[in-house]
Amino acid sequence: MALLACVLPCAVRAHDVPNDVKVQMFVKPSGDRLQLLVRVPLSAMREVDVPQRGPGYLDLARADAALRNAATLWIADNVEIYEGEARLDYPKLAAARITLPSDKSFGSYEEALAHLKGPRLPEGMDLFWNQQLLDVLFEFPIQSERSRFSIHPRLARMGLKVTTTLRYLPPDGEIRAYEYHGDPGLVRLDPRWHQAALRFVESGFRHILDGIDHLLFILCLVIPFRRLAPLAVIVTAFTVAHSITLISAAFGFAPSALWFPPLIEMLIAISILYMALENVLGSNLQRRWIIAFAFGLVHGFAFSFALKETLQFAGSHLVTSLLAFNLGVELGQLLVLILLVPLLDFLLRRVVSERVGTIILSAFVAHTAWHWTTERYDVLKKFSLPPLDAAALAGILRWLMAALVLTGLVWLAAATLRRRGRRDEG
Repeated sequence: MALLACVLPCAVRAHDVPNDVKVQMFVKPSGDRLQLLVRVPLSAMREVDVPQRGPGYLDLARADAALRNAATLWIADNVEIYEGEARLDYPKLAAARITLPSDKSFGSYEEALAHLKGPRLPEGMDLFWNQQLLDVLFEFPIQSERSRFSIHPRLARMGLKVTTTLRYLPPDGEIRAYEYHGDPGLVRLDPRWHQAALRFVESGFRHILDGIDHLLFILCLVIPFRRLAPLAVIVTAFTVAHSITLISAAFGFAPSALWFPPLIEMLIAISILYMALENVLGSNLQRRWIIAFAFGLVHGFAFSFALKETLQFAGSHLVTSLLAFNLGVELGQLLVLILLVPLLDFLLRRVVSERVGTIILSAFVAHTAWHWTTERYDVLKKFSLPPLDAAALAGILRWLMAALVLTGLVWLAAATLRRRGRRDEG
């Protein structure tokens, strides 16, 4: 029992799931074959018995079969590549070898390929098995190097957080780089416009449904206004506003400093808190749509943070992908409204009175938003403010001019609505 107690913990530690795993990949079609070069930490391949000697040194003289087995089990079985819509046949394992963590050959495709075809490490080296890298080369038969290729790498189970850097080298020589976390689904390396649009519509739709803070803001936005006409005005103002900042941020017209995302997250919490308090104190349509527009500008920046991670999958269809993502967000909002408005109508008419129900719901939301505001402010405090130099002043002036133009447009729209309301009353 004592011996087992000493041995078992060691065995468990040897098969622990790594926290952070970094994977590097090159995909290059050439002639009638496609080459896939992959570099992964050997410690991420937990179900393979690697031959060892001494105090955990890798036995390089007997490791070849285990390395090929690891490459097949963890990579070939979990990476699907498509030519057009047809999945390629199972790949041929052309090379597999151990590499030192200090090796820099995966900086380029040419260096990585030369390293895989070059001399191996000396068999007598003392290398701890769980500190080394595994480089592999797979070859897939293809019809043409100019086909449109897609890849679905299912490598997320290699670690708690798996970050993959993928570089695609098409025949025209223009390298396309991707970086993603976990399983990205099917990645079209040269998507058509409708394929990019479909992916980004789905991405925008999922983002609005996964964002609890955006959903609470929409809830507060519509609690007092559940009729079609005022709801259309408020939602349109919010949509136009977040579309402006979403597209602006995608084209680089937003601060790239580290303090900016925490600031936006805190402002979103403040927007929910304000809307909830206004519902308690009372609101009117004129003020509500203007506030919805102002806070919509803030929420647009938050949408752009999610878009930034997926924009790499747009290929050459940047504008199409932007519009598709925005369309997905709007479809998600529409679904939320379709479900939310009848439910609110039922609660505030049949279960509790309008005023009491509005106060209770808004108070719960305000309580949550207040905690979010304080928590996000604590995060924001960890970042230092940018220096007030010439570049910062120029950026501030640019955003002030944009704010002035938007304010003028909002004022004109408000004046038009007031005149129309007076004519209708007359």
